[in-house]
Amino acid sequence: MRVENIFISPGHNFFGRWGKGADNHETHEVSSVNCVSGRGLEGDRFFDYEKNDKSHITLFSKEIFDDMCRALEIFDRGPEVVRRNVIVSGIDLNSLVGKTFSLQGIEFEGVEECSPCQWMDEAFGKGAMAFLKGQGGLRCRILNDGVLVKDG
Repeated sequence: MRVENIFISPGHNFFGRWGKGADNHETHEVSSVNCVSGRGLEGDRFFDYEKNDKSHITLFSKEIFDDMCRALEIFDRGPEVVRRNVIVSGIDLNSLVGKTFSLQGIEFEGVEECSPCQWMDEAFGKGAMAFLKGQGGLRCRILNDGVLVKDG
């Protein structure tokens, strides 16, 4: 598995905003991020969100993103719009649900799929939510501290 991009955001644009409209917190691409066991990613909106939260970190497939761009014929958006923390390549993320795995020496527990919501159509484009059904990414718990680095 290769780390293609790492994103953090200080605030929620969609989460918990049903009926309120989207907010406008920027997503920042970083070259590395501190993963803190039981807490999340330093600097991200979900850091210390809930004790033992099921999504300290979220992963998304570069291959799925590229397929979605082609299928929906939308090429002017980057992977940050899906609001997942880490874009990876070379693995079927659904195969990690219910499993413990290591990435760059950091242990993660694959908890569940990141099910897409209606906001995907606003964030990416019409049809994104339907396209991502069953392939919306992976929610993980961080099991030990470490620094995740974008592969160069």
